[in-house]
Amino acid sequence: MLGAEDITNVPQHRRVKKGITRTFQINTLFPGLTVLESVVLAIAEREGRAGICHQTVAAQRHAVEEAQALLGRLRLADQAASLTRSLAYGKQRLLEIALALATRPKILLLDEPAAGIPAGESAELFDVISQLPRDVTVLFIEHDMDLVFRFAERITVMVAGKLLTEGTPNEIARDPRVKAVYLGEAIDA
Repeated sequence: MLGAEDITNVPQHRRVKKGITRTFQINTLFPGLTVLESVVLAIAEREGRAGICHQTVAAQRHAVEEAQALLGRLRLADQAASLTRSLAYGKQRLLEIALALATRPKILLLDEPAAGIPAGESAELFDVISQLPRDVTVLFIEHDMDLVFRFAERITVMVAGKLLTEGTPNEIARDPRVKAVYLGEAIDA
């Protein structure tokens, strides 16, 4: 459900238009485009003008300005002219978030955003995630419980696709069922 609307059978591209976007555990970027071109293309798609590929980025002034602002917020401004394929993996993950944010989502789903990123780069990634606009609900799927407890305001714990419990990080940390399932502790009978 998105608000009162059942979106179960709504195609993915229409879900994006309704305000839900996501990143993937394994990113799929445009390796031959620059960072700036990639974000401008995402903005053009949001505006229904994705056929601009035949035009230069310079011909899309408002989209370029919006993309540059977004890249600045995500600490990618200095890589704007770099080809996507030349970015370190942590920066590629940030670019994927920039592409998602270019759609102006209400809900941003992040699928294991730190997967495969060295520890030093993941700290920057989560610092950026923690500074995302408060009007965007960020839902991330993550198995690293330290990251979850550090960044989540609310946690939903699922086991085998079923809801186990949900609550604040403190409530979840004290829940003996969560400890047994995720932290390997025995439950007292």
